[in-house]
Amino acid sequence: MSGTSTGGCMCGAVRFTAQDVPKKAGICHCEMCRRWTGSALIGVTVALKNLTWDDETHLGRLQSSHWAERGFCTRCGTGMFFRVTMDSDYSGDIELPIGVFDDPDGFEITNEIYIDVKPDSYAYEGQSGRKLMTRAECHAKFGVLAEDAD
Repeated sequence: MSGTSTGGCMCGAVRFTAQDVPKKAGICHCEMCRRWTGSALIGVTVALKNLTWDDETHLGRLQSSHWAERGFCTRCGTGMFFRVTMDSDYSGDIELPIGVFDDPDGFEITNEIYIDVKPDSYAYEGQSGRKLMTRAECHAKFGVLAEDAD
């Protein structure tokens, strides 16, 4: 884990400070993340207790499924976070895209999820050695029933 990291949206209206940010990142290829980011979400999981928003005036929230929400800047539209809202092992964390960090260097991609629905039009270097999970494996891990996935 690193020390303090800062970041924000494109226009600067939404800023954050995060403590103990892990240097491990993951990739999500699910349909919602692809539509939200325009590609895959490459994110870092940070404990909610370690994240402080400087000002939440322009921080919008969208309940994107019954079990998760996404945050964005209401001025410029930058996707700021993904967070599991249902009670689970993951509800105490928040996923921050590495692109919103002021210094996005030094993260190591260690896993990819929804690998079975990844478009064939792109691939990332060094995929060997990463933990890869299919949609069904992700749903089982997060406790999401197939009919409740969206």
